[in-house]
Amino acid sequence: MSKLLREKILEQGAIPNHVAIIMDGNGRWAKSRNLSRISGHREGINSVREIVRICGELEISYLTLYTFSSENWTRPKIEVLAIMKLLLGTINKEIDNLDKNNVRLSTIGNLNDLPKKPRQGMIEGVNKTKNNTGLNLILALSYGSRQELVMAFQRIANKIEKGKMKSDYISQESIASELYTSEIPDPDLLIRTGGERRISNFLLWQLAYTELYMTDKFWPDFREDQLLNAILDYQNRQRRFGQTSEQVSE
Repeated sequence: MSKLLREKILEQGAIPNHVAIIMDGNGRWAKSRNLSRISGHREGINSVREIVRICGELEISYLTLYTFSSENWTRPKIEVLAIMKLLLGTINKEIDNLDKNNVRLSTIGNLNDLPKKPRQGMIEGVNKTKNNTGLNLILALSYGSRQELVMAFQRIANKIEKGKMKSDYISQESIASELYTSEIPDPDLLIRTGGERRISNFLLWQLAYTELYMTDKFWPDFREDQLLNAILDYQNRQRRFGQTSEQVSE
């Protein structure tokens, strides 16, 4: 199936430049199999590995993964500690392969919230791959979009107080320039796995005109065919950005 889907996608063109994914359902996947929640997170890493590979092969430029939200810190302490340990182990294990495949790793969110070892491991991974020119893999870690917007507005207010900016100059562009994603184009396609139908405080500003694709598949079951189907669905939509269908087709 994957080969046929790829051929169809390449024929239709218009592959999204930036794909963002809310990776949901690890815990429910594990529960359905009478496994621990951390087992679901471990299996989810296999999906991450495959989706990163496919995005690189399709020459998608940006892939943003909602890895750990600012709200996830409220989960049971034992699960949070296990996730942090898994994060450190994964970055140590995968970084050489990412570098070999010309993937550039970066993060958005408050990295200072992470424990010392996972934070340092992530910083080292970012530095190791910073000159790579292939897929930009962006991990949202301790990320919350409302918090991001508050910080952006605080920075703008600070500039106004210091006389470095006039309030009349506040614009969409000036706000966007203060976000974590200031150097990253807005997502073309957002995928959410796990059957939920919400954004969950993820890229609220950036998703204004993003195409949304929701699937009931749990993240550990989301692999190549599921990604290709999402892209095919995206290709069959008409992106109008406020215009009429007639204007877009002219």
